[in-house]
Amino acid sequence: MNAKIFLPPLLCAAALPASAADPGFTCLIEPMQRVELRSPVEGRIDAIHVERGMEVRKGQVLVELDTAVERAALDAAKFRSVMQGQIKSADSRLAAAKDKFQRRDALVKERYIATQDRDDSLAEMRVAEANLVEAQDNQRLAALEQRRLNETVEQRRLRSPITGVVTERLQAIGEVAQAGESAKPVLRLAQTDPLRVEVVLPVGMYGKVRRGDKASVDAEAPLTGRYTATVTIVDRVVDAASGTFGVRLELPNPKGEIPAGIKCRARF
Repeated sequence: MNAKIFLPPLLCAAALPASAADPGFTCLIEPMQRVELRSPVEGRIDAIHVERGMEVRKGQVLVELDTAVERAALDAAKFRSVMQGQIKSADSRLAAAKDKFQRRDALVKERYIATQDRDDSLAEMRVAEANLVEAQDNQRLAALEQRRLNETVEQRRLRSPITGVVTERLQAIGEVAQAGESAKPVLRLAQTDPLRVEVVLPVGMYGKVRRGDKASVDAEAPLTGRYTATVTIVDRVVDAASGTFGVRLELPNPKGEIPAGIKCRARF
């Protein structure tokens, strides 16, 4: 008697798990932006307050250059901006010149002295007024110089332009930080909240994905999380050679749980 072999029925598409029925599109999770922190001025590095892997906040001071000379000049400018000696001296001379002019003006009216004497005292009063104005101007200039030197000192404190993590430390304390785009950066930073997800879609998907649409993103193994991202950019130029176009998603990462630089699958 011939034995019958029973084969299991084939799974239909509707019975497949979601991941098998819709494998999604290959994507890559990356930092929203990468920043190379350089100095706007040349100077010796006096302190570096962070190490690779540390989290930083926007505006946080990360690197300080030597500011001994600039701080000495700043202290001098601060002192000049509050000095009252020149102003008080000029004010006293002006008061004396006014009294002298008023007395001589009265004597001229009584015809006791020549008009020339009154005119000379008037000229002295005008010079005393100018000296007072000059002393006041010098104090204002000292205050402006203080502000300029404050900015100079601030330029030597390198602050983080983003909230993120330090990905690389390239210079050490005691080295000279160079200025300019071609100069060696002191630190490299990456913004990890939000992250950006880059997806390449076939041209057949064009028009089906729009800004503001939601997509689910599955990180590659060993990560097992599924996250929701929002479409922020849809390229308007299709690559003719490959028949594809690019889409960018924004993926919130407030707790920093999702690492950047990993592959993923995106489903729309």
